[in-house]
Amino acid sequence: MEILKVENLTKSYGAGEMKFNAVDGISFSIEKGEFVAIVGASGSGKSTLLHLLGGVDRPTSGKVYIDGKDIYSLNDDALAIFRRRQIGIIYQFYNLIPILNVTENILLPCDLDNASVSKERLEEVLDTLNLKERKNHLPNELSGGQQQRVSIGRAIINNPALVLADEPTGNLDSKASDEIVTLLKMSNKKYNQTIIMITHDLEIAKEADRVITIDDGKIIKDERA
Repeated sequence: MEILKVENLTKSYGAGEMKFNAVDGISFSIEKGEFVAIVGASGSGKSTLLHLLGGVDRPTSGKVYIDGKDIYSLNDDALAIFRRRQIGIIYQFYNLIPILNVTENILLPCDLDNASVSKERLEEVLDTLNLKERKNHLPNELSGGQQQRVSIGRAIINNPALVLADEPTGNLDSKASDEIVTLLKMSNKKYNQTIIMITHDLEIAKEADRVITIDDGKIIKDERA
């Protein structure tokens, strides 16, 4: 089942002779339950692409369909609601709310949407992420790896159609990085969660089912493991 379809996606900046395409006519699709890594050098356009897939930034032209919905046909308010319900984003620097504890940070997307989560679902996620003993701790009481686990929990708690991870190991040491990739793979397999991960680390990218390589805003390689 196709969960993501991208058609001729372009994002341009500047005008005239100064115009350049950060994302340049990209097209591809992803099936539900795939774990895909997008790799490329700094400035290749991979982060811009991720923001377009996540509804964070609007394209200059082209289409993004998530679960059959043309997300850029939505106005800003409707897109914000769709993004909150159907897209989970994991950031390199966690983006946790400092005055909220672990449980409150994980439940934030649901609270913003006035949606309830069963106690069983919350406990399952806390257990999967090995955060049960830290569920009442504030972010500044956690290690970097633990904070990133909280951001994973926040991204998957409401079973979104798509989870986007933007350099999720970029701010972690090698041990914590390995743990985060293992957790992403576990989420992918356990919950059949579709994950797209941006990374500059080719060894981490090899853990995915599929690796898409970007250069100068274009896909130059698309390989399955």
